[in-house]
Amino acid sequence: MSEKTKYRVGVIGATGMVGQRFLTLLENHPWFEVTALAASARSAGKGYREAVGDRWKMTAPLPEKYKEMVVYDAADVEAVAAAVDFVFCAVDMKKDEILALEEAYAKAEVPVVSNNSANRWTPDVPMVIPEINASHLAVIAKQRERLGTKRGFIAVKPNCSIQSYVPALTPLLPFRPKTVLATTYQAISGAGKTFREWPEMVDNVIPYIGGEEEKSEQEPLKIWGQVENGAIVKAKSPVITTQCIRVPVSDGHTAAVFVSFESKPSREEILDAWANFEGEPQRLGLPSAPARFLTYFEEDNRPQARLDRDLYGGMGVSLGRLREDSLFDYKFIVLSHNTLRGDAGGALLIAELLCKKGYFD
Repeated sequence: MSEKTKYRVGVIGATGMVGQRFLTLLENHPWFEVTALAASARSAGKGYREAVGDRWKMTAPLPEKYKEMVVYDAADVEAVAAAVDFVFCAVDMKKDEILALEEAYAKAEVPVVSNNSANRWTPDVPMVIPEINASHLAVIAKQRERLGTKRGFIAVKPNCSIQSYVPALTPLLPFRPKTVLATTYQAISGAGKTFREWPEMVDNVIPYIGGEEEKSEQEPLKIWGQVENGAIVKAKSPVITTQCIRVPVSDGHTAAVFVSFESKPSREEILDAWANFEGEPQRLGLPSAPARFLTYFEEDNRPQARLDRDLYGGMGVSLGRLREDSLFDYKFIVLSHNTLRGDAGGALLIAELLCKKGYFD
């Protein structure tokens, strides 16, 4: 990519909440320029402002540059493929439909960076938190062999609920964590909602989020797994148990984490591991990378969603209240912004990593 050239980007599912977040993040991106917006057939052919109507959910206004862009039918793969170099996919469809759609784009030689869960357990599809398992991108070569493509492939972002405690636990893997209990307190934007649309969440807590606990217990093991014979084999430990609770917070997923180790570190060793941890995005200076991945707060009442979710543009992870526990070795609190680090921002960072490593060329 020359200094004056940007990659052409499509957003599939552009009218939804995550699609809207993609557009706010891409408005002035130094490497990427949105050239195609796609959604369901009922939005196709309309200008984007008309297609969204009164469903714009971001606090920032709808960017002028997108208002009159004509929306493609997401199912018209050939038309979208002709207009883009790669796509972000964040659609609200059944799992089998998402699998077929993403594979159709990949086979049309369009790399797909997906926000959806459908392909997370496809063995040769990397599920990436860029600071943690960038090495899993190597499996794309085998995926291209399976698909019969030269450029096209699929890479996915993991569930938003794990992108608080997995970053916190990863620097501690040398101490061999054996059991983890995590209770997540998840914002309503994780359900694609605002308080205006979901008034019953005001002054309320819902102790169940469908499918979330299974994802929260299993996806970390793929993140920590290894590439073997063209597939990602999940790690065997630690054993993770979770509870996922919806709380009346607009943005920001908080987790209360309890952990025991095979080799118990000191408190100082844990704090040192967090303070010195960085990944490929920081070393490469990617545009969306936070200057510091993990930030520990010494105050007893931090991190807080309203105060800390926007740390480093919502891409930093906040930790606090590390202390020994009466049943486990340690417990602590961790927070991440679910629609930035956990959704569109995390997918954007994956795309920047793929771009820097030449996967879009």
